[in-house]
Amino acid sequence: MTTTSPYNSTSTPTPTPLRSRFQWRVIDIVVASVIGVASGLIFVVWNVASSPVTAPLEALLPGLQAVGGGFWLFAGVLTALVIRKPGAALYGEMVAASVSALIGNQWGPLTLVSGFTQGVGAELVFAAFLYANWRVSGAILAGAGAGLAMAITDLTIWYVGAETVFAVIYTISAIVGGMLIAGLLSWLATRGLAATGALNRFGAGREIAKRV
Repeated sequence: MTTTSPYNSTSTPTPTPLRSRFQWRVIDIVVASVIGVASGLIFVVWNVASSPVTAPLEALLPGLQAVGGGFWLFAGVLTALVIRKPGAALYGEMVAASVSALIGNQWGPLTLVSGFTQGVGAELVFAAFLYANWRVSGAILAGAGAGLAMAITDLTIWYVGAETVFAVIYTISAIVGGMLIAGLLSWLATRGLAATGALNRFGAGREIAKRV
């Protein structure tokens, strides 16, 4: 008689559903909302400080003031770097823009239009990499995308009929500001948060932990 040992028998494992890396969790929504609100409060401060701070740049070369626009672009990039899910960049930027609009600023409801286009600009870059590039290069390119979106929106709404030279300088400055402030600084901020252990439940935190 032949017996089958339980040690050499082959069994088919019961398939277990895997959570898609693109699926949002409750904690993702909560943390993305916190980042968006905190970013919105920074937007409120920058709404007031931006003109006096960037005035010398504008006086030096009209259009160069768009570099400072990077401080209105970081919410989407930062949220995406932490959450790493589709829609995170757009969500973070829209929450921040909503906070800025609700508290009050000189642009009113059009703030939401800017928030939407800037969020889409960053989102499209992350999507182009299939939400797999969270390195500094991806962050900088996403910042550039947000900066380009900001320039297009501003030139369409606020600088209608602007001369070509101004439009070119403004666009380049917006992209550079997006790359440095929204892109590079957001990436550094994410690494700093991850190093503290605050992001241990996120891919960014686990990535840092593996390297330590």
